[in-house]
Amino acid sequence: MEIKSYQLRDFVTNPGRAGKWAYKKVDERPYGGGPGMVLQAEPFIRAVESISTKVKKSVKARSNLAIKVLITAAGGKPLTNAYAKKLAKEKDVIILCGRYEGIDARVKKILKAEEVSVGPYILTGGELPALTIIDTTARQIPGVLGKFESLEESRVASHEIYTRPEVFKHKKKSYRVPKVLLSGNHAHMDLWKNKKRSNPNK
Repeated sequence: MEIKSYQLRDFVTNPGRAGKWAYKKVDERPYGGGPGMVLQAEPFIRAVESISTKVKKSVKARSNLAIKVLITAAGGKPLTNAYAKKLAKEKDVIILCGRYEGIDARVKKILKAEEVSVGPYILTGGELPALTIIDTTARQIPGVLGKFESLEESRVASHEIYTRPEVFKHKKKSYRVPKVLLSGNHAHMDLWKNKKRSNPNK
């Protein structure tokens, strides 16, 4: 996996007004009123067109292939392992990070982009969701984790795990590894792990 980041301000055509924060402005007030600012369509369209051209030129065989474009958005399609597996099969992916009140809706329409959500909550910007999408997808690429068994979703796994020592003492109290994990009986261990996965508090 090769990852490149781009600064949205590098794709604006306006020269910017005097003042630090007005330079190469990428946002404007929303039509219809409301608080906050909205990221403009033009810099995103110019950025994706520029990046797509570079990618297609770098490998001639990709010249006719469509590049998948994602937009990080709280109301988008939920990010799951199944979705990440599909994403891992894509040759090229561009992730657009929203900020402020979001991105002008015309960007999604023009680029036929897919909105993706990393959870039912709101963040200040789309950079952390983008990193989450990248990390979740990277795990699905053969060789990244070293072993197939490292994929928790591909094996019997529990969120409750233990390692050496067998007995850990803290403030005069002993905390032991469950006996089933020391038994050597893999069928019983898998059964215990499945129970812990479905009922983590028991």
